Amino acid sequence: MDFELDEDQLELQRVVRDVVERECPPALVRAVVAGDDDGADLWKTLVQLDWPSLTVPADAGGMGLSAIELVVTLEELGRVADPTPFLGTTSQYVPVVRAGAGDGDVRQQLLAEVCAGGTGAVAFAGGSDAVRAHRDPAGRWWLDGTARHVLDGDRADRIAVVADVVADVVADVVADVDGELDAGTVILVVASSDVTATRTPTFDAALHVADVAFDGVGVGRIEVDDDHAFHGPGIDRAVARARDEAVTGLAAVTVGACQRILDLVVAHVKERHQFGVPIGSFQAVQHMAVDVHVAIERARALVHFAALALAEDDDRSSLAASMAKAAAGDAQRIAVRHGIQLFGGLGFTWENDLQLFVRRAKAGELLLGSTAEHRARIARSVLASGPVR
Repeated sequence: MDFELDEDQLELQRVVRDVVERECPPALVRAVVAGDDDGADLWKTLVQLDWPSLTVPADAGGMGLSAIELVVTLEELGRVADPTPFLGTTSQYVPVVRAGAGDGDVRQQLLAEVCAGGTGAVAFAGGSDAVRAHRDPAGRWWLDGTARHVLDGDRADRIAVVADVVADVVADVVADVDGELDAGTVILVVASSDVTATRTPTFDAALHVADVAFDGVGVGRIEVDDDHAFHGPGIDRAVARARDEAVTGLAAVTVGACQRILDLVVAHVKERHQFGVPIGSFQAVQHMAVDVHVAIERARALVHFAALALAEDDDRSSLAASMAKAAAGDAQRIAVRHGIQLFGGLGFTWENDLQLFVRRAKAGELLLGSTAEHRARIARSVLASGPVR
């Protein structure tokens, strides 16, 4: 694999950085946190630039680019603590729909909505909060349960629900137009108006995270009322790949936030004087800054590796995604600790911009599995593969 970005990708990085630094200053993020702005104008700008369609296939009206271009973009948006639904829509909803909805008209319709500015969220199944789905004898899908910590679950136009099919209910269904349906996983795409979403307080108030209740939500067959249900062979692999892309996207955002922390710290230690010299001239300060830099570069390399693995459909993509997420978590831990210390504690204050990016880095580490969880996942994967020869 070639770890170097090509000229087109570097140009994309430069363009994205220029646009977001101009359109998303810290003042905008502060206004969103205070409730004085909802980031709608920024989202409109991103839509006009076609960025939400980055990884939407060309046959659905998108740009047809890969996960590499997506993580390049997400890292730059992480550097400005982007308050729009871009992360959830592009790195979670689009991959789930793209991978799980097959090649039919419904898939193109859902992805075309994103290209036109529509937003989406994903409720991933798993754990004690797993959402259950069953199909009644009339062929109608029903959802039960509550999905917690759904990114943009309270403001997305559509929510893709990755649900477990209830086996005992399935057994009662003899057959319908689609034939027998075994227990397993199903992706149900529902309108946000059909669910109950409650935004939950988060450390980063510019992010929207919600608990989404699906009790009693029905999803009819596509032929009946244009709602959407996707299941069958290959769906588990499609969901796993989409989740890997979501994890990698979060890691990229975290790396971007950590980079902004380091940028602010370097500028501060050059300007702050003590004993008549910049504190950046002190060896201890330099060592702390270098530690942050090394952690960020390590995480960035692993994020790019994960994106390359996804782009090439490499068998290591799941392992690479967890490695990227774990490394990004390590980077935020070091960046936050050293960053705040080098600011003399001022980084905790509302007046200092550092706290905006500290919050984004911390939030990114917690969503879709913590550093410890992904490190355990890596260990299980390595142990399962047998001894290294």
